[in-house]
Amino acid sequence: MRGLSRTALAEVEERFNAVAASADLGTLAEELFAVADLFDREHGLRRGLSDPARPAEQKEQTIRALLQGKVSETALEITVAAVRAKWSRSGDLADALERIGVMAAAAEAESESRLDDVEDELFRFGRILAANPGLRRWLSAPAVPAERKGELLADLLGGKVVPSTLRLVTQIAAHPRGRSLETALEEYGYIVARTRQRLVGVVRSAVPLAEEQKQRLATWLRATYGRDVHLNVEVDPEVLGGFSVRIGDDLIDTTIAGRIEEVRRRLAG
Repeated sequence: MRGLSRTALAEVEERFNAVAASADLGTLAEELFAVADLFDREHGLRRGLSDPARPAEQKEQTIRALLQGKVSETALEITVAAVRAKWSRSGDLADALERIGVMAAAAEAESESRLDDVEDELFRFGRILAANPGLRRWLSAPAVPAERKGELLADLLGGKVVPSTLRLVTQIAAHPRGRSLETALEEYGYIVARTRQRLVGVVRSAVPLAEEQKQRLATWLRATYGRDVHLNVEVDPEVLGGFSVRIGDDLIDTTIAGRIEEVRRRLAG
């Protein structure tokens, strides 16, 4: 987000932090997702509530009349903060409420000391989709009702992942909002990691890393970046010795294949 929307998002996040402590965080996440989905469907409503020319009090009255008694008081207060804020584009209003919903699910997991599990499970589910094109196509199909996608995911993942993970994956599949499943999973993963103000590193290695190796790598990366780095390890048989780590736009490549490619680039230059 840029300009006005960046400031508006910070205001809504601040409101979330102020009121979420006493909320049922799982329910709050689902309610905020539902409001974001409502704004996606009702374009006229979204445009009206995100119009910077309309008085904030008028927009607040509209959303209170619409949602009072249908969502929790906490979800309503966060939505009120969102519609009172000024956004650069109307779509940013729905984006912000979805983002706060992810933050609520992450806070739910953190309160249960399961945030690491959620990060790992989101990453692993992405790998499952990559290995199962049929499942990916079915979950991505617009013709499949959101309810059926939710039922399938509950059957596949229920009892096998943290409830927050199932909540997030179901939202992604049921309401992709114009994104691929992989893109949405990555976005959610970064928002979850941000709960602890830490980075996410994707490690590619020919063989699984031992826990001691992961700890040493995480310690080195923390010293390098000045922040904790959550490691998602992807085993790739095409990696020839060593490993690579991608953190955002940064790539640390110690693989033999990477060194060979670097030599090729130098020779070509």
